[in-house]
Amino acid sequence: MATKYGKYLVTEPRGKDIGAFPRWIIYGARDFEGAEFSVRLHYLAEPYLMIKEAHSHDFDQFYLIIGADLANPWDFHAEVELCLGKEEEKHIITAPTAVHIPKGMVHGPLNFKKIDRPIILIDSLLSAQYALAGQQPPKIQ
Repeated sequence: MATKYGKYLVTEPRGKDIGAFPRWIIYGARDFEGAEFSVRLHYLAEPYLMIKEAHSHDFDQFYLIIGADLANPWDFHAEVELCLGKEEEKHIITAPTAVHIPKGMVHGPLNFKKIDRPIILIDSLLSAQYALAGQQPPKIQ
């Protein structure tokens, strides 16, 4: 039986895993009637080059990078390299960190260079789905 507010819940929002590691994905375009918000959660337990080339988006993006022990997310044993701006200014992340990437800002590469204990990346978008600047979003399923 359908409920009045059931459309506001997504059960098991699983995305395509990265190797053996799980990811959870919610796109406003697919899951919440076009809401201008999306979130992707990545569990990482070994080094991984997530973004190979610098790029930008037509929306604001926010990263939250924390330790995967949710009882103590400050227990962070990793080194993440993130480049920001056209100059590819390099930032080395070695502690839980929040990052705001304003609309149009070039960013990348994003390289999880060293992971001694698993970490989590929460990638939030002020967009109904992920797309590179000036490009049509890919069809999502």
